[in-house]
Amino acid sequence: MTDSTPDGTRARPGDSEVSIAGFSMVLSGFVAFMGIITAEVLYPNYSTRQDISDLGSTRPPDPIIHEPSATIFNSTMLVTGVLVLVAAYFVYRAMDRRDFSVGLVIFGVSIFGVGVFPGNVTPWHGLFALLTFFSGGITVILSSRVVSGPFSVLCGLFGGISLLVLVSVFVYGLVIGGPHPLAFLGSGGIERWVVYPLVLWILAFGGYLLGIADIDSASF
Repeated sequence: MTDSTPDGTRARPGDSEVSIAGFSMVLSGFVAFMGIITAEVLYPNYSTRQDISDLGSTRPPDPIIHEPSATIFNSTMLVTGVLVLVAAYFVYRAMDRRDFSVGLVIFGVSIFGVGVFPGNVTPWHGLFALLTFFSGGITVILSSRVVSGPFSVLCGLFGGISLLVLVSVFVYGLVIGGPHPLAFLGSGGIERWVVYPLVLWILAFGGYLLGIADIDSASF
């Protein structure tokens, strides 16, 4: 038996799960974006040519930690990771897409790990950062099979750009041994071409979920 909503309509099973998942995704994207910006502003002489993780701590052997930027950035990663995990749980309950749900779980755990292990904690920070990038790109591409319409193309585009830039870093660094085509952006600029498509997708995908009034009308 279905419950009634305040306007008298009947709520179908799954509606609330999709709404919670969408809310969590949008909130996580907002926290990630605004948290990074806030940490950047409060970090002395910070340049976006620097790695994003420098906001939490630079790498050894002489790590540099600036407060309150470090606390803000690390907390941002922790909160973002938890919110993505919350979304993953409700996505799993509402949708018959186990591969996508698993990818979202790995993505959330990876983000959380970046907050637990700042840049000065090696090798764990690097491992979680790489896992965040790879799992994020793959999850975004998988989401193109979950959504419908033109948004599926955008999901493929966002995930494709993120993975393409990430893979190209390894190709130019380990195989070609030459400068990356985006080297003029600095390591931080290149990293942002990997990370920001993922953050934009989090916001867009959350909005997509919130826009679904009836789960039966979505193409899952």
